[in-house]
Amino acid sequence: MSPADTGALTRVSADAPADAAADAPALPSDTMPDSASDSASAADSRLTPGGPGYRRMSLALFLAGVATFALLYSTQALLPLISDDLAVTAGAASWTVAAATGGLALFVLPMSALSERYGRRTVMTGSLAVAVTVGLLVPFAPSIGALVALRAVQGAALAGLPASATAYLAEEVRPKALVTAIGLFVAGNSVGGMSGRLITGWVAQLFGWRVAVGTIGVVAVVCAVAFRLLLPAPAHFTAGSLRPRVLLGALRDHLSNPLLRRLYAIGALFMTVFGGVYTVIGYRLTDAPFSLPQGVIGSIFLVYLVGTVSASTAGRLVGRLGRRGALYLAGGTTAAGLLLSLADSLVPVLLGLVLITAGFFAGHAVASSAVSRTATHGRAQAQALYQSGYYIGSSVGATLGATAYHATGWAGTVSLGLLALAGVAAITLAGTRAARRTAAARMA
Repeated sequence: MSPADTGALTRVSADAPADAAADAPALPSDTMPDSASDSASAADSRLTPGGPGYRRMSLALFLAGVATFALLYSTQALLPLISDDLAVTAGAASWTVAAATGGLALFVLPMSALSERYGRRTVMTGSLAVAVTVGLLVPFAPSIGALVALRAVQGAALAGLPASATAYLAEEVRPKALVTAIGLFVAGNSVGGMSGRLITGWVAQLFGWRVAVGTIGVVAVVCAVAFRLLLPAPAHFTAGSLRPRVLLGALRDHLSNPLLRRLYAIGALFMTVFGGVYTVIGYRLTDAPFSLPQGVIGSIFLVYLVGTVSASTAGRLVGRLGRRGALYLAGGTTAAGLLLSLADSLVPVLLGLVLITAGFFAGHAVASSAVSRTATHGRAQAQALYQSGYYIGSSVGATLGATAYHATGWAGTVSLGLLALAGVAAITLAGTRAARRTAAARMA
């Protein structure tokens, strides 16, 4: 029974040889089939916590996550300053975020296809190289149009990171450690998002937004170089085909899987909440009754550290509650944070941001790792579909969140987030019911 039929999370087929080898009686070496021996050896050689290469791999992908989110959202905390400097509305300034995430969403599928053919490490290295180069040009954008265009190119370049990284982990890490490994990569995203906003906030207060985004570009260069030096060469990658027929077949298989479709929708809806909240929060804290300076607003993004913890512990959460239980908890935590943030006092708003951040990163880590473990082939394409929906959600959240805020205030942004979370709950509930129906049919 496939995971799509049960609605439950199952192992990918690459696990089967290792499990079979462990349960079967030992065979003499001259009678063991070569294919079985090779398969067991390959499974045994995958990375595991505490084993050789695992720490280097984790640090490399952590740094890649830092660079990706620091670059992708480098303008988000600076939108009020960009609005003033370039004399544009908040909605126009928000396109500097939406263009980057939209470019990533648009190009993640083509980049994942290149990853299947030329290798995960090669594509990730090339993507980071282009993205950091563009990042050094962004501070010199003469107009809002040029800035949005550069950000779109930067987002398209970064499209080679998310799907390739998770596909790399699915191939190189033992399945039992996969949720934790992907959680560490997502934790790098949270650190990148936090450090990018923290650094830009204080630098912008002293030197302006252009120097601030240039500083992030330099930080990303350092992360990119360290990533390339640290990441172990892949040992289990098998090159795929770039033939459209093969690629379209893989996409069709993934989109016909009900479980994967649910996970794609969940990722998009979670990111709609997160994109809306963090695009608008700078405007809210700049306005009365808070009227905070830019540096203090940047420091508020230290709450991203909560996301680092929740993402890296997502594996233990799934172990205790199951995937759907973890998603219910993540969604409920995020909703509680949204409601708490409605207060006109700084302390409850900060506590609300803590809950929103913790819930979002936990939900994202759970859903993303479930995609990697559910897909039995074309994992880069499976993750690309997830990432495409995820970043479309970010673009939608950024644009609609800003529009709602300037039309009806913070309550409008919160309403948008609660609507998205209701969708997460409904989709997760549909999976729960599907699993119960399947279990009942088996018992009958």
